[in-house]
Amino acid sequence: MIDTKASFNREAAGAAKHACPLFFISDLHLSEAIPQTVAAFEHFIEVTANEADSVFILGDLFEFWIGDDILDAPATDPRAAFARRMARVMHTLSERGIGLYVMHGNRDFLLGPRFMKDAGAMLLPDPFVITAFGKHLVLAHGDGLCTADRMCMYQHFRAVARSRFAQRLFLGLPLNTRLGIGQRMRAKSEGARMTRTSAKYDVTKKAVSELFIGSHTHTLIHGHTHRPAMHREVEGVRWVLPDWELDTASPRGGYLRLDENGLRPQPL
Repeated sequence: MIDTKASFNREAAGAAKHACPLFFISDLHLSEAIPQTVAAFEHFIEVTANEADSVFILGDLFEFWIGDDILDAPATDPRAAFARRMARVMHTLSERGIGLYVMHGNRDFLLGPRFMKDAGAMLLPDPFVITAFGKHLVLAHGDGLCTADRMCMYQHFRAVARSRFAQRLFLGLPLNTRLGIGQRMRAKSEGARMTRTSAKYDVTKKAVSELFIGSHTHTLIHGHTHRPAMHREVEGVRWVLPDWELDTASPRGGYLRLDENGLRPQPL
């Protein structure tokens, strides 16, 4: 369902001559295993974002998230230390008066109130409509727009996995059990990465059209597909955010900037 009661509104700020921009990122897939990508994120938060009014993270901030109780795990657990470190870094945005808005992705939809509090962030529903710099935009992670597989098996899984009942069952498992499940899912995803060029992993025109029409907007920003581009659809313009990967021989990443001059992709 489209959230048309957007709490984020910068109509007045957007009309100002020197209003601060909004930054949009997604698909960082942060973990201890990718230190260069983590360092780039920390630099983005600590330095690049100083220019921004607000930062929007549109899903898959983490490679996987198995519950907010990881934040309370012993300090000797490197995964717990990493989670707390990332939350502390993000909290510095609110300390500087910069807004932080986080949307669930398909890897980190268990991010909960405790994490949001520790990170100084506000959780956004998916999709979500905002108004800024005279534009009405709809934001989404993007996985909900990938409806090409004939049986829509992923969409069925997505609906079940995000139900309160399924999440209560999962979160009721011991932390180490959940960590093992997350690591196996990550390994399976890595093994399937080469198949992601298939059309069934991309958004469909029908789903995009329905989102434009349902949200009464003409600009869409999403991630998930790892295929950064600007597309001119029948109903409007669709921006796909880049994923971040700086620990390979072919580093990539970036963000989208919205200011009085419109939307522009920016390198890291």
